[in-house]
Amino acid sequence: MKAIVYTQYGPPDVLKVKELEKPVPGDLEILVKVHATTVTSGDWRARSLDLPPGFGPLGRVMFGIRGPRQPILGTELAGEVEAVGEKVAKFNPGDKVFAYSGASMGSYAQYKCIAEDGAVEHKPQNPSYEEAAALSFGGTTALHFFRKAELKSGETVLINGASGGVGTAAVQLAKHFGAEVTGVCSSANTELVKSLGAKHVIDYNKEDFIQNDKTYDVIMDTAGTAPYSKSKTSLKEGGRLLLVLGGFGDMLRVPWVSMTSGRKIIAGPAEERPEDLHYLAELAEAGEFKPVIDRSYPFEKMVEAHRYVDNGHKKGNVVITVA
Repeated sequence: MKAIVYTQYGPPDVLKVKELEKPVPGDLEILVKVHATTVTSGDWRARSLDLPPGFGPLGRVMFGIRGPRQPILGTELAGEVEAVGEKVAKFNPGDKVFAYSGASMGSYAQYKCIAEDGAVEHKPQNPSYEEAAALSFGGTTALHFFRKAELKSGETVLINGASGGVGTAAVQLAKHFGAEVTGVCSSANTELVKSLGAKHVIDYNKEDFIQNDKTYDVIMDTAGTAPYSKSKTSLKEGGRLLLVLGGFGDMLRVPWVSMTSGRKIIAGPAEERPEDLHYLAELAEAGEFKPVIDRSYPFEKMVEAHRYVDNGHKKGNVVITVA
């Protein structure tokens, strides 16, 4: 099979097409023929080691000190089950599925083995393979942080970076949970963010949300530009700052803020829960959650796709068609 591999950190050109042996599923695994995968911010950071301030050394420990420990990137996929292990009960050959490989990655390949009880779910009928591949990363990340924040219907939520992969998912999910959503994005993306369910949209080129005297129950920062030092005056008493992207210094403030104020910082990596995929599948089937697709590239154009993601201005998700 063909896979996209990298053996050193660096720019998109470190990614190479390589012929590898087709994997064989274990007793409790399924073999998926991959139809689509994505290029997420997680893939970009693992490839480049461009990490938030203070996480450089930790990044090498996580991804590999001398070079990448996992040579195949890719955190999400959609495809068709080609074979199943002898003890698999939930899936059959021919089933259409989507999956989230998360931190273990490995989805930039024509075939991938996945544990039956892992983060893999039957694909909803409505989304295409390309849309199904983009359900997981943004959706599970937003669900994790909203769950930790105990988001309630009627609360006000500001999403900084509302037009990105996590942001576009977060706007839709916050609206689904009954929150009043304000999105922060560039002027080019204001109509998109409104269409996803944001009641208010702030163009960061024209206005800084901390200067409008409005306060929010929840602020989600997906862009890394709204740390607690900036956002605290925009948080209500009892407000929660969700740092999807934050520096090491922000992490150190978490206990101090909880002890010295009525506010809370929620940070750290998102949990990878199979039940979240099931929930997202139900929402997608009902038409209440639809991943935003910015661009689609063929498998052979993976380097070009990474170059586009590197510029930091993608809208929603960038999809790779594999089969």
